[in-house]
Amino acid sequence: MLSIDNEGAITLPEALLERICAEHTDKEVELVIVDAKSMHALNLEHRNVDKTTDVLSFPIDDFPHAPLGSIVINYELAFQKAAELGHSAEEEITLLFIHGLLHLLGFDHETDHGEMRKNEEELIFRYALPKSLIVRTEEV
Repeated sequence: MLSIDNEGAITLPEALLERICAEHTDKEVELVIVDAKSMHALNLEHRNVDKTTDVLSFPIDDFPHAPLGSIVINYELAFQKAAELGHSAEEEITLLFIHGLLHLLGFDHETDHGEMRKNEEELIFRYALPKSLIVRTEEV
């Protein structure tokens, strides 16, 4: 189940996000859409990184009936990246959601051996999305 707190009041591909969520977990996932300033504050508070970012994941410790966690997406950065790369903001938000969900499911591209990238690529292919966050980052 997906619950959405859309602070930016932007158009979201809710049906697709709910489908992706339901295909990967039966636990509740919270999606929070924020602006760049709010994301900067979260990144500083939780990661001690003094800049904004595009997506953050906050898993919840596993106990009976606990939600899986929260995914926070910076809609301003998502819109900017979508325009820069020539795809829709909805596609970018879906890519960021997939990335965040995989983190909630325990994957970590910074420490694994390509498992997160493989899963992300499979989902991107399944949903006909543009290049993943991990692939774009690795190309830089």
